[in-house]
Order: sequence, then structure tokens, then C-alpha cells
Amino acid sequence: MNVTFYGAAGEVTGSMHLLTTEENRILLDCGIFQGHRKESEEKNRVLPFDPGILTNLILSHAHIDHSGRIPILTRKDFFGRVICTSATADSCEYLLLDSAKIQESDADYLNYKRVRSFLYGMKASPRTKKVSGGMMKKIKKTLKEEGNRIRREVVRELMEKHHLEAVHPLYRYEEAKHSLSFFEGIPYNHPVTVGKDVTCTLYEAGHILGSAVTIIKARENGRNVAVGYTGDLGRFDKPILRNPTLDFAEEDRDIDLLILESTYGNRLHEPVADLKPSLRKVIEDAHARGGSLIIPSFAFGRTQELIYILHELYQEDRALGIPVYLDSPLAMKLTEVFGRHPEVYDRDAHADFLEKGENPFFFKGMRFVSSVDESMALMREQKPHIVISASGMCEGGRILHHLRYKIHNERNTILIVGYMARNTLGRRILELGLKYERSGRTGSPPAVTFLNKSYPLKARVVVLGGFSAHGDKNELLRFLRKSNLRIKRIALVHGEEDQSLAFARTLKGEGFAVTVPRLGQEIRVS
Repeated sequence: MNVTFYGAAGEVTGSMHLLTTEENRILLDCGIFQGHRKESEEKNRVLPFDPGILTNLILSHAHIDHSGRIPILTRKDFFGRVICTSATADSCEYLLLDSAKIQESDADYLNYKRVRSFLYGMKASPRTKKVSGGMMKKIKKTLKEEGNRIRREVVRELMEKHHLEAVHPLYRYEEAKHSLSFFEGIPYNHPVTVGKDVTCTLYEAGHILGSAVTIIKARENGRNVAVGYTGDLGRFDKPILRNPTLDFAEEDRDIDLLILESTYGNRLHEPVADLKPSLRKVIEDAHARGGSLIIPSFAFGRTQELIYILHELYQEDRALGIPVYLDSPLAMKLTEVFGRHPEVYDRDAHADFLEKGENPFFFKGMRFVSSVDESMALMREQKPHIVISASGMCEGGRILHHLRYKIHNERNTILIVGYMARNTLGRRILELGLKYERSGRTGSPPAVTFLNKSYPLKARVVVLGGFSAHGDKNELLRFLRKSNLRIKRIALVHGEEDQSLAFARTLKGEGFAVTVPRLGQEIRVS
């Protein structure tokens, strides 16, 4: 058996690992790379193998950096199944369709701006080099319908006519919808056949709803071989979900190779117990300045955790009183998925809410934003409020438009509650914002560019690392030390190089045999 690492090797996005036996090729995850548009496009558009060679795909969880390229896989020649938990299958029904919509929408918007800019240049006065207000309105009316909707066909025709380079989505809505027919949801702790002489069993990973640690066992050349794959391993004692599994069935404990995430392999999170008081202080500080709190959040997992803790805060202190808006149609749908799977909630969630007949994800002061018009009105709202919106790394979606209205006002706060991958807008806001804060906010504010425009980063940037859904260094060690797995070798993935290498040194000190594979590297397991 061999494992080839096609993604999330020396980086944290694009998870994809191929497990090969003599008669099977089983893919572990099929995620999107996130970062610089051009670099990500090159990585995402072409799969490093023919989908037709695959037996099946095992999906650890629904986050797009693990699932987002499945529609590319399934649109041609893939005849296997996408095996995952039922909660993951339910979640992907929304996440993949939304991914397609966002890609189509972002492509439309960028193409619209390209055509508009070109037409402005054509109609500009030769003397002033400027376009009259009347001509601007005429051009915009040509390119947009009532309700601010882009005329996609008009834009496309003009791009072809004037030989402008178009931006294309990775896949369209119908391709994402087609991919859903390949999904098969299975329960935790229940072995299933995934290839000839190959089985897999899913255990709770504690990362997000439905996330799984996968144990794959194969019979090859007269001997048994086992590979474990953590996917993304969650934290211990977080709200809503149960902890990562430490107690594995006896028949699944001997692991020849454990593929282990290392996102925070050399970092420690704030204690879970500090989350609620820390969030309260951020809210109070923003309100005292007369500003709003903008929270870029992953629609799945992080958003529901934020709502859960805000619910607790607002129960404890009615005086907070600042309206909370969830501006993400996707997050609303995924919150409904959470409601359909109370079987995975921890004891506290049952005791604090369910047994009292309360919905953990709704409270007085919580408002849901559905339509584009409502979202645009909220973007312009001047009264203090809290808005939670996607995407979590600020690479697309409605959060970009909230940022363009709020980022240049020093009264506002941008709250970072999740991992920001290298080369994402979220990472730039995080690094530039914290650097500006450390300087005492002296001198000119840093500038960030998105949606083809530069904005001064005057809003305050605050990080609450305790919200992370990834285990930190000590929690990863806790999993290795306290679980009953007997591990011969570890391959560290899903971590930027400095994190993976530092954690490898730590694990070697603990007596583990460790490899940090490079992109495209193959490891022989047996």
C-alpha cells in the first residue's frame, strides 16, 4: 500500500491524499486550494490524476478545503462513491451548491467590472480622460438589470466582441448538484467496504458537525495494513460537539501510518473557558466606540458556535442589546442541518437548551438576513451592530461587501475567529491589522486591496484564537498520548511548513517516527 500527498502538504488548504493498493485507489478528501487567485486557479482546475482510476472517495468532513473539488471529480469518469457521515452528506448538499454559486457570482462580478472599466475607457473624454456621470449611468444600465443584477449574457457578448479575457468558475451549479448523487452517508463506528479487501470505519473527530477520523484497513499480500486519517482534529471541551474520539475499537487500534493534521503544531490556543468573557469584552469595546463588529466566519461550524455563545451571553446579560445579524443564506441552511443532528451534541448542549425546549441557535436580538437588498441595507447601517458573514477567510461572499463599507472606519472592529490561510485576504487583514495595532495605530493605516479597489485598514483588528476548531499543539499531543491507538509512523499534513516541521521535532522527542511529506510525495506503507 502507498499514499501519495496531492494537497495540504506544507500548506493548509486543498486536502487530497491518494491511497493505493494493488487493486484499489481510494482518495482521502478532495479539497479546494485557497489563496492567490491565479495560483489557486492553476492548482484547482486540473486534478493530478484521471478520476476514472479511483475506486471510492472517503470524505473526512464538509469544509470546502476538504470537499470543494468533488464536483470537478464527479463531472467526468468517476464511478465510485463519496463515503462520509450522514451529517457531512447533508452539509455538502448546501456547501457545494453555495460554492458553485459564489464562484459564478464572483466570476460575473469580476467580468462586469472588467467590461465596465473597458467601456469607461472607450467613452472617456479625450481632453479630461474622465467619463461623464450620465455616460457612467448609461453603461451601468447596459450591464445591470433592475435590482442590481448583472446581465451575464450582455457582459459575455461584450467580452467576446472586444476580446477581453474572461474569468470562469471552477464549476457551475448544475455540476455541483450532480456531484451530490455520489454521496453515501454512513454512521460512526460502523465498518463499511470501500474496495476489494478494504474497509473503513469513521470515528468522531470533534472538529465540525459530522467530521470524522477514518481508519482504513486492507488485506494485501497476505497481511493486514491499516492507515488512519484524522482529517481536521477538533479541540477538547468546546461547546456543542463531543470531544475527538480517544477510544477506538480493538480491531482498529494498530495503525501502520497515521496521517495527522498539524495546523497549529507549534501554537497554543486561548483556553476554551475564556471564550465567552473575551467575546463579551470585544462587543463592549466596539459598542463603547459607537462602532460595529464584523466577524468573517466559516458558514459551517464556526458560525453555529458563535451563535451558541452569543445566545449564552445574551441570556446572562440582557443589557448587551446590540442586534446580531447572520448575513449568510448558506449559514442559515447549515444551522438547520445542525438542528437535524442533535445526536452528536455534547451533554451541556442537551442540558442547557434541548431539555428546556430551546433552540440553541436562535435568541431575542438575533436576526437573519436573506435577500441581497436586506444585506445591502445592513452594509450601510450606521448604528452599532454585530454581523456574522461568510466566507471565513474573506475570499468571497457577502463579507467582502461588509468590509468595503466598514473597513475604513476606526470605530468598527474586525474580529478574527478562525484560521486564515497564507495568501488569503483574511490573512492580510490579520497581519496588517495587528501590525498597525502594535505600532499604536501611528502613521498612515495599511491598505488592503479587494474587489479591485484599495481600502485603508482603519478598523480595529482583534483575534480570538480560542474559537479555532483545530486542536492546538497540546491537544494534538493529548490525542496521541491518550487515545488507545498503537501507531508505528506519522505523516504530518494540513500545516504550513514551519508548523509541521516544529511539530515533527516535538513528536520525535516523544518517540514517534515522523515524516513531513512534500506535495506529490509518495510514502510506502507496506
